[in-house]
Amino acid sequence: MATDFPEQIKELGATLTSIEKVLDLDAMQREIDELQEQVGAPDLWDDQANAQRVTGRLSTLQAQLERVQGLRGRIEDLEVLVELAQEEGDADSLAEAESELTKLQQAVESLEVRTLLSGEYDEREALVTIRSGAGGVDAADFAMMLQRMYTRWAERHGYPVEVYDTSYAEEAGIKSTTFAVKAPYAYGTLSVESGTHRLVRISPFDNQGRRQTSFAAIEVVPVLEQTDEIDVPDEEIRVDVYRSSGPGGQSVNTTDSAVRLTHIPTGVVVSCQNEKSQLQNKASAMVILKAKLLALKKAEERAHLDSLRGDVQATWGDQMRNYVLNPYQMVKDLRTEHETGQTQAVLDGEIDDFIEAGIRWRRGQEAEATA
Repeated sequence: MATDFPEQIKELGATLTSIEKVLDLDAMQREIDELQEQVGAPDLWDDQANAQRVTGRLSTLQAQLERVQGLRGRIEDLEVLVELAQEEGDADSLAEAESELTKLQQAVESLEVRTLLSGEYDEREALVTIRSGAGGVDAADFAMMLQRMYTRWAERHGYPVEVYDTSYAEEAGIKSTTFAVKAPYAYGTLSVESGTHRLVRISPFDNQGRRQTSFAAIEVVPVLEQTDEIDVPDEEIRVDVYRSSGPGGQSVNTTDSAVRLTHIPTGVVVSCQNEKSQLQNKASAMVILKAKLLALKKAEERAHLDSLRGDVQATWGDQMRNYVLNPYQMVKDLRTEHETGQTQAVLDGEIDDFIEAGIRWRRGQEAEATA
C-alpha cells in the first residue's frame, strides 16, 4: 500500500506544533537573549560557578531551539519533495521521501518524550551507581556488562562519561562503580533505569555449564549545583584516605589519594579515586555525597506522601528488567512490558526504546497518582 504522505506529514506537523507549545519557543528565545547579554558581560568569569551555569544553560537552550526549528524545516522540505515527486512520478524521490518520513517520525517521537521530562531535577546531569547483587561472580560480571551498556549508550549520543570510582571483584567483573553522564536531561532520561536488573544465562564461570541467575542494582541521582539547598556539616562526615587500585589489586597510585566519605547520620558512603590529587578526589566525592543525600531526602518525602495517601504499593518493584540469554534470547521490562529479542544490541547500548517506554510509563503513573 502506498504511503499516504499528505496525511502523515500533517499528523507529524500537528505533533510538532503541540511540542512547540509545551516548550514555549517564544519564552525560550527570550531566555536565550537574556543569557547572551549575561555572557557578554566583562565580569562574567569573576564568579566561575555562575559563569558555568549561565554558559551551560545557554548552550542547552540553543541546542534545544535549533533541534525544534530544524525538525520544522525538515517537515516543510519533505512536503515540497513529496509534492514535486508526485507531480513528476519520480519513484526514487518518493523512496527518499519515505525514508525521511520514517526518520522524522522517530525524531519527533524522541522530542515528544523529552517534553515529558519536567521534574525538578530532570534537566541535570546524572550520577549512575551500579552494584552487583546476588549471584556471586556472575553478578559482578553482570554489573560490568551494565556499565558497558550505559557507557555505550552515552557514546552513541555523544555524551561524555566521567568515572568517579570502581571497585573490582576478585575473580571477574566489578562490585560497584559510580560515573557521571554529563549531558542536559541525563538525569531525567536515565532515572527510569533505577532498580534491580536480572540476568539469566549459562554461566561462563561454571565448569558444568549450568544456567545462572544474577542481579545488579542501578541507582541514578541528579548532579547538584551550588544553588541547591543541601547542607552537610563537616562534623557529620568521616573522611578516610587510601591508595587507589585497579583490577586484581594492581596499584595505580603510589600515594593515598583515593578518598572515602561516610555521612555518619545516614550511613551513606561514597568513594572517589579517579583523580591523582586527594583534594580533587575529596571534592568529587562531596559532589556525589550531596547528590545521594538529596535523593534520600526526596525519597523520604515521597514515602511520607504515600503514607498519607494510604499507598502501600511500591511504584518501583525490586526487579524491573530481565535480560534472558538462555534458554531463549529476550530483554523485557516488567513495568512497561516493552521487550526485544535483540539482546546483544541492548547490551551494546541500544536502550532508547526501553528508556522512552519507561518515561511514558512513569508519566502515566504520575497522572494516576494525582487523578
